Amino acid sequence: MKIYSVYDPEFKPYGRVVEGYDVKALVANAKKIPLPEAGTAYEPSIPALEATAVYGELQNSLYGGMPIEIGMCWGSNVTLNCLEYHRDSEINIGEDDYILLLAKQDEIENGVLDTSHVKAFRAPGGVPVEVYATTLHYAPCNAERDGHFRVIVVLPRGTNFPAPDIEKRTAEDRILTARNKWLLAHPDSPEARTGIPTGLVGENITLEL
Repeated sequence: MKIYSVYDPEFKPYGRVVEGYDVKALVANAKKIPLPEAGTAYEPSIPALEATAVYGELQNSLYGGMPIEIGMCWGSNVTLNCLEYHRDSEINIGEDDYILLLAKQDEIENGVLDTSHVKAFRAPGGVPVEVYATTLHYAPCNAERDGHFRVIVVLPRGTNFPAPDIEKRTAEDRILTARNKWLLAHPDSPEARTGIPTGLVGENITLEL
């Protein structure tokens, strides 16, 4: 699978590189958080990250005053497994380089997305990257086969907390798995085995690094 850079023109439909924010302290605090023993971990809101000075800048400037949360996804991963989307952009900031597997929401047809639409993008450490609301994404991947990643995740506050209790009247309601999180699982994924609705067909992409 070809791996593009977030600086390549191919990335423009999916997101953009964000400039003008000093995130060094944010990354330094993220590095202090121990890696999981296996797989990946995710926390939507981490006090040590939200205590950094850049929190206010990200909230008031980048998100236009909307309340935000700063969390992290970290560990080791090289497989697609799922794709999700939110109603808002997500900001990713890596400790080191990492890879995003992305597709577009408008490539979903009748509730199903073929993974042949998925593209891979390498992002540099320490650089904020905006992933647009219409971009399907999930856990980042290692940039090196035996490596790991720590990717800081900035989202509107409340995202990825427990889902509201609603009557599931529409196809989209069926894939609302957390607050502001709509998720499609691959049938071969661990998530599908826990009951997450499947909506990905084709190869469950694994990067050959």
